[in-house]
Amino acid sequence: MSTVRVRFAPSPTGSFHIGSARTALFNWLYARHCDGTFILRVEDTDTERNTEEALRNLLEGMRWLGLDWDEGPDAGGDHGPYFQSQRGEIYREHLEQLKKAGRTYEAEGALYFRLEGERYREYDDYLGREVEKVKAAPVRIDDAIRGGVERAESRDFVLLRSDGSPTFHFTNVVDDLTMGITHVIRGEDHLSNTSKHGELFKAFGAEPPRYAHLPLILKDPKMGKGKMSKRDRGSLIEEYRERHFLPAAVRNAIALLGWNPGGDREVMEIGEIIEAFDIKDIQKGAARFDEAKMHHINFQYLKALPVETYAWFARPVLTEKGLVEETLDEDYLQRCLGLCQEKITSLEELPAYSSYFFTDSYGEDEKARKKVEKKGNAAELANDVLHALRTVTGDQWGAEGIEKAFAGLAAAHGEEKPFRWWPVTRFAVTGLSAGPDFLPLLACLGRETVLRRLERYVERAGKTT
Repeated sequence: MSTVRVRFAPSPTGSFHIGSARTALFNWLYARHCDGTFILRVEDTDTERNTEEALRNLLEGMRWLGLDWDEGPDAGGDHGPYFQSQRGEIYREHLEQLKKAGRTYEAEGALYFRLEGERYREYDDYLGREVEKVKAAPVRIDDAIRGGVERAESRDFVLLRSDGSPTFHFTNVVDDLTMGITHVIRGEDHLSNTSKHGELFKAFGAEPPRYAHLPLILKDPKMGKGKMSKRDRGSLIEEYRERHFLPAAVRNAIALLGWNPGGDREVMEIGEIIEAFDIKDIQKGAARFDEAKMHHINFQYLKALPVETYAWFARPVLTEKGLVEETLDEDYLQRCLGLCQEKITSLEELPAYSSYFFTDSYGEDEKARKKVEKKGNAAELANDVLHALRTVTGDQWGAEGIEKAFAGLAAAHGEEKPFRWWPVTRFAVTGLSAGPDFLPLLACLGRETVLRRLERYVERAGKTT
């Protein structure tokens, strides 16, 4: 088990897609499960499409997800360089091996790999001309997910383009060979490449790694049909970072895209996932992205955080919206957030949900206002509450003391429960019709704030005290 060496080999040409993140995660999980080595290898030979920004997004995204690599950029290792653009000498050495073995030839300025087998000519409908083909022996791939797969190459293929740049198939095999890769875990779109790769490994006299081709990720049915693309909502890791999802929750949700630990478990600590993860449990059929499940898992992680940690994640979100300054008392912040923590599914909802805790300039929900004022006596009810809560002194101000004041208010009006005064009170002090538990909310806001906002509402509604 300790000899397992896996790699994630992205090309930095755009955003960090959830499909690439899953490939990286499954390789990382398998390495950690087997006490093996996880290698990050950057395939950056496409100079026209590779960008520094894409590379930065990739590295930051992997670090955000907690996918640390044992060998690769910034980590070093004994099998580098880990950027393909720096491995030219290694590729030249292996080209020479193939040339000496008589397995290459030049045509139209490019260098081709020569397949072994009987050669014949045949008209190719796709190309619209006669081409040379080869009856090569099938390459059998023992895929860890799909079982035995046989494919036969029928045409020689390019190793070195006319501009001198090596092709993906050649560099991929040479890198896997020289880095001692034991397992290649990659998307099923690469399954068709395995016969070429198998031919090259055979030409080098080496055993290929064990392949495992992951199922496609299909888009959320609410977004349409087909394979998930970079244009679909929820497809980019940068999006989750910007929307303040917890990285552990995103990682957990991605792990379930094509893998199941058995049973009904969905929310798991990373240690549990590592212990349970095995290639044999990866499904063959396509995985379906579910945005609702991503939100659900994120909510479960948020609820489970200690309030101190929750506040640590939440403070920059509130600061970004201008609601919280660095000088805000931490105890007050944690009391407020403790009331919100089990009510909202993501931190991106927090500013709108909690703004009234931190500023008097919060907005008012128009539907909530109409609902409260439709009976025409909202100002009168608010005035009743104002008088009742003025009787609660500072040392009595808490959920219990406020509850007693409301009970007294109800009794004075011959009612058993004070619930008909609650909606207008909540709206007067928060501008909303729903939110955290009512009495703890008033207690947290504080006596001065609650009375001031009630006075403001009563005055605005045309009722004087």
